[in-house]
Amino acid sequence: MNVRKKKDRIARAKKIVAYLKRTYPEPKSELQYKTPFQFLVAVVLSAQCTDKKVNQCTAELFKKYRTTKDFARADIKKFSKEISSLTFYNNKAKNIIEAAKQIENEYASTLPRTAKELQQLPGIGYKTAHVILGELYGIYEGIATDTHVKRFSKRFDLTDQEELEKISKDLEQIISKKDWRYVNNGFVLYGRYICIARPHDCSEHPLTKIYPKASNNWPKTR
Repeated sequence: MNVRKKKDRIARAKKIVAYLKRTYPEPKSELQYKTPFQFLVAVVLSAQCTDKKVNQCTAELFKKYRTTKDFARADIKKFSKEISSLTFYNNKAKNIIEAAKQIENEYASTLPRTAKELQQLPGIGYKTAHVILGELYGIYEGIATDTHVKRFSKRFDLTDQEELEKISKDLEQIISKKDWRYVNNGFVLYGRYICIARPHDCSEHPLTKIYPKASNNWPKTR
């Protein structure tokens, strides 16, 4: 990235994040949960799936499974069936149960508080680890990039990358660390309730006004 391009992106990102910060001042996931491990489960289940569908599934699931121990003792076939309304349920079931067992054995039932440790768990990547740290512990050591963050990062020309973790690293270079907490949650809510993924006239949307070229930029993000 040349110096001029980086300066432009820094300036643009600053305006975008300022809007997100004003509009969504308290980062909070819309996934429903009551225990820390339930949140980890919900985040894993949300991969390639909407929060609404996950919440519909976990409304009953979380009455049965509350603690890490509950998930660690789950029968894989039965658990898979219980989450079969969601995408990739077999792999998700396996990863959730194995992650629960690992936390039981290595961390005395308590979720780790570092991204490095969380990423050692099955099914937990860079994005998931940082979503968990932010939501549960208020720790923002990185920017979590999901499909919403990816598409807006591309639409507003904040990155040239395609891989989620590489996009995170680009954003972390152009956004002040004190504002990292507002990026994922802000883009998710903005994309969910203001500027949906399907191409439409968004010329009057707040962030498009910051970068008008975005109104004609609809990259595929999957």
